Amino acid sequence: MDLLRFITAGSVDDGKSTLIGRLLYDSKSIMIDQLEAIEKQTKNREDGEIDLALLTDGLRAEREQGITIDVAYKYFSTPKRKFIIADAPGHIQYTRNMVTGASNADLAIILVDARNGVVEQTRRHSIIASLLNIPHVVVAVNKMDLVDYSQEAYIKIVGDYAAMAETLGLKDVTYIPLVALTGDNVVDKSGKFPWYEGESLLHILENVHVERDINLTDARFPVQYVIRPQTDDLHDYRGYAGKIVSGIYKKGDAITVLPSGLTSTIQRIELAGKEVEEAFAPQSVVLHLEDDIDISRGDVIALSNNQPQTANEFEVFLCWMGTKPMAPGNKYLLQINSRVVRAVVKDIEYKLNVNSLQKEPAPEQAGLNDVVKATIKTAAPIPFDSYKKLRVNGGAILIDETSNVTVGACMIE
Repeated sequence: MDLLRFITAGSVDDGKSTLIGRLLYDSKSIMIDQLEAIEKQTKNREDGEIDLALLTDGLRAEREQGITIDVAYKYFSTPKRKFIIADAPGHIQYTRNMVTGASNADLAIILVDARNGVVEQTRRHSIIASLLNIPHVVVAVNKMDLVDYSQEAYIKIVGDYAAMAETLGLKDVTYIPLVALTGDNVVDKSGKFPWYEGESLLHILENVHVERDINLTDARFPVQYVIRPQTDDLHDYRGYAGKIVSGIYKKGDAITVLPSGLTSTIQRIELAGKEVEEAFAPQSVVLHLEDDIDISRGDVIALSNNQPQTANEFEVFLCWMGTKPMAPGNKYLLQINSRVVRAVVKDIEYKLNVNSLQKEPAPEQAGLNDVVKATIKTAAPIPFDSYKKLRVNGGAILIDETSNVTVGACMIE
């Protein structure tokens, strides 16, 4: 059964947490004890309805203020597919939280309040979805009951969003009218939208094609572990364990190890303890090579006829997540897949306005939630691809050396 990771984003009070709660509730994915706890917490509500937003708003501050602050992850499954949901905050001061939740997402649900239409937060979250190259976007026009299920209001929002999506280069955009509070068009199609010819939200989530998002052309295998048992019965065993992040590997393929540039041939491939003729992303395997060459954790095994770039200086879009500001000259650890190297931020070229995509003059330092274009220099060369071309080998993080805290998310240009 395949897996879909998706994120919900939108302005404050658009109903993101309620929508997730409704998805879990109507698809019968809530434990009885969870349901009882939520019923107790909402027993004083005048309408007697269960507050489904409490399923994801887990922090006390979130419940007191009625807003989402941190990213909440929820897991559920249907007979067709497994899901991991990230509920991201709507406030501007939590931009980094949305970037965290969206970095691994296959799909983004962007909620729009039917009364307010496309607002500044809608644009900001769509820009972040575009920056992070999320392959699929569902625009959920929520609270349709408050505009009397008006087709005209829905069509205007679709038109406004479509114009923005074209500017941002968002590829696969689907639109759906719904009411998260009552569940109309969430799990089952509702008769309240006779003019809507599409499917329910759950049907869209169950059937979106994520398999074709996997890049099977550019083969990249970051080595996570070198297996050398050195026992009597496995005296000459030398395997390189890791996850194929993209592409296909076959026995007999000519490979190049980066950044060293050493070459060899794949002798055999092990998958789940059995030898196979070929393996592909996103399988975890052990590769065996014809030659005993120097390979260690963090090296990338690529096909010789299709290699990533290797450099120790490159440009990135950097979302700053640290509470301490980042200034040119600051030193960090940079991690890309399993490779960790020392790095320094050389300079900041400009700041990106996440509301308008306008370039603003380079600040002296980047503060919390800022997105900047910067140049990074590493102590050793790293193999990488452009983030736009290959997300899995073009995204990196910056780590504070003293506290070990992740302080920056990088999208390599």
